[in-house]
Amino acid sequence: MTFSQSDISMRVMPREMRLMSERIFSLSSLPKGFFLVVGDFPMYSQKLGLGGFRLFEERSESFRSADPARISISAEEGNRITLDAAGEHAWFVLPAALDLLGELTAPFGSAELTAVNTADAEELAIAASFGGRTGLSVTVSGNVLKAVPAPVSGDVRKDDPLLRALLENGVQVEVELWWRIYHLAKQALATDSVVSRRHAGPMIINEDGTIIGRKDNDDETDVTFLSSRLSEREKEGARS
Repeated sequence: MTFSQSDISMRVMPREMRLMSERIFSLSSLPKGFFLVVGDFPMYSQKLGLGGFRLFEERSESFRSADPARISISAEEGNRITLDAAGEHAWFVLPAALDLLGELTAPFGSAELTAVNTADAEELAIAASFGGRTGLSVTVSGNVLKAVPAPVSGDVRKDDPLLRALLENGVQVEVELWWRIYHLAKQALATDSVVSRRHAGPMIINEDGTIIGRKDNDDETDVTFLSSRLSEREKEGARS
């Protein structure tokens, strides 16, 4: 029996998944800060056996023209509300959907939200696992989300067991897929150069070696290597 690279999976932890997701979302047209709200959705989707990072890869190009502002309420009656996604992706519908469910459960004790015109609507199922963070118990049937209050306990095992499972064990992702995600995310980074290196981290190193920003370097970083204007004596000292 032979195995192809696509048959091999690797365990990926939340730190790496969040980092890649944040970078890829930052390449989109999403408003600043909005991609931080949806950063966990790809890894939840992966853990739930939904589209996951394969879907993320496939939709990354269309995300560049995403516009969550197009999402609107098309009908509302009592504790029931209809949200028109205007073709936006389910991941971008979920933040508004969860907020609205929370607003409706407060006065009515329960809420029902129907999301229409949603791209990849099956991804709305993430709400069932994500609702506990916001004090809701959410059930999802197709494009209909129902919620009742579920006070946050402060124990992630109870409030968000899926996140706890991810933090403890990560999730399996196909090796080839993960490296494609990695290289896609790298597009958000500045091209490696002397200048970009001088601007990395919590400080900026000017060409003459002066520092802007944090100066309490208690590590062993020798910032003189980031300056192109070292004296011959400094260069000799660095070589020794």
